[in-house]
Amino acid sequence: MESTLRRTWAEINLDSIAYNYKKIREKIGPNVKFLGVVKADAYGHGSIQVSQLLEELGADYLAVSSADEALELRVNGIKMPILILGHTPKEQVGRLIEYDITQAITCKAKADEYSAEAVKCGGTLKVHIKVDTGMSRLGYLCYDNYFGTGVEGIVEACKLPGLSAEGIFTHFAVADEHGDQCDEYTKKQFDLFTRVIESVEKELGHKFAIRHCANTGATVRFPDTYLDMVRPGLLLYGYGEFAHEMGLKPAMTMKTTVSTIKIYPEGTAISYGGMFVTDKTTRIGVLPYGYADGFLRSLSNKCSLYTKEGPAKLRGKICMDMCMIDITDMPTVDVGSEVEIFGEKNSIDELAELAGTIPYELTCAVSKRVPRIYLRDGNVVEKELMLRM
Repeated sequence: MESTLRRTWAEINLDSIAYNYKKIREKIGPNVKFLGVVKADAYGHGSIQVSQLLEELGADYLAVSSADEALELRVNGIKMPILILGHTPKEQVGRLIEYDITQAITCKAKADEYSAEAVKCGGTLKVHIKVDTGMSRLGYLCYDNYFGTGVEGIVEACKLPGLSAEGIFTHFAVADEHGDQCDEYTKKQFDLFTRVIESVEKELGHKFAIRHCANTGATVRFPDTYLDMVRPGLLLYGYGEFAHEMGLKPAMTMKTTVSTIKIYPEGTAISYGGMFVTDKTTRIGVLPYGYADGFLRSLSNKCSLYTKEGPAKLRGKICMDMCMIDITDMPTVDVGSEVEIFGEKNSIDELAELAGTIPYELTCAVSKRVPRIYLRDGNVVEKELMLRM
């Protein structure tokens, strides 16, 4: 069934992602591998479409969060290596081996489970070992007094039957934040990571094929951390201060249209709770875009959306399916007029700042009822509606 695309939709410019990829490639150089992070449906941009593009462009690896995300790519024809960063139940090990999917190992219990299942399946599971160097989330704990036991645990995991430890990685906690303290923390994490690698490789008697730790912030700010592969996330999609610094292009534009126009007298409370009250006769445009589409309610009465006559202030609380903008002084904005929620004219970075969050949350929040339209060379190449019809 065709969607009513003129309600609210997201345009994904694949040329922008390709441009960003090439610019990042130029920065990291030809000898460093590129891992494209496509978890969470490529942060709302479409994991299949983005992965197809990255495969076409020559990227080396993809990263997802779960086995389901990895299998979605495989059954849709993606052949390049895929790393699962998150937890996979041991019962899925056979499928990971069957579909040639790499799994992160974060602790002894996981290593033992995956090894036993791989042996039971009669196959070998490719793994990357996660080291906790200060993110304090997942990984073999190796800092301070845990260095020796952490190294010992990693060596033990690498020697387990049924596992092939292709890689080792860690994650920086503050590489994207400024200040001497943050820089020092990142350097401390990196130093610990390299010492862990050196100790483990000495014990094993061979080197890891892929060592990686550089996320978006480190890719831009700490070239010494590139090692064998980088993992830029936000950077690839063209958002954030580092993307601006590199001249990258935002890939997603969210659009909607004016569905209804109402004229209200002075003293009229708009939307739930009466957060905004008109101070004069006010022309209000109702948009079919609300928090069920991904418009964070924390932006209520704070931001502006972009019309053909410029920014129009959001009035009142954002509803589940609607929001309201003030078009009193915009006579040519009428029913059916297009409104940009974020994109080239209305910065997602500014919206994120007003919401007290990061651009990722806004792109990931775009719900499945919002159709995605994919563009290449200015032409629509695919339309996707995630609703089941």
